[in-house]
Amino acid sequence: MEKLRGDNHLYRKNNNTMNKKLTLIAAVLFTATFAFAQNTLEVTVKNIKNKTGSIRVALFDSEDHFLKTALKGEVVKITGETVTVVFKDLPAGTYAASAVHDENENGKLDRGDMGIPVEKYGFSRNAASTFGPPQFSDASFAVPDTKSISITVQ
Repeated sequence: MEKLRGDNHLYRKNNNTMNKKLTLIAAVLFTATFAFAQNTLEVTVKNIKNKTGSIRVALFDSEDHFLKTALKGEVVKITGETVTVVFKDLPAGTYAASAVHDENENGKLDRGDMGIPVEKYGFSRNAASTFGPPQFSDASFAVPDTKSISITVQ
């Protein structure tokens, strides 16, 4: 009988060790799931004055790429004074966004003779664009902390 009790004790010890290992594995998998979880960002563009053309929304992931090479972009037909674009599968990071009301649908922000934009545009965090575009840092926000933003075109 003594031997059987000893076996039960060993079984409980091994079972506890196994439970600890399983708990550790579950914790690692849970953490990894959130670390690599893909996020969604909703961008609402406001202050659209007419339904001519489309709204172009671009998402940038670094200062080097800001207003040069978009990580993601969407073009949406205008249905009212606001439009919403959803970017899916974003890794956690720092981003900035821009929006252009491309009235003639030529795929770019048109400028006048002096280089001043003639189409409406805006940036995330409604960053000011006096004497040129804002800095990435003025328009940037963090994902996943930020789930939605709005841009007012002017």
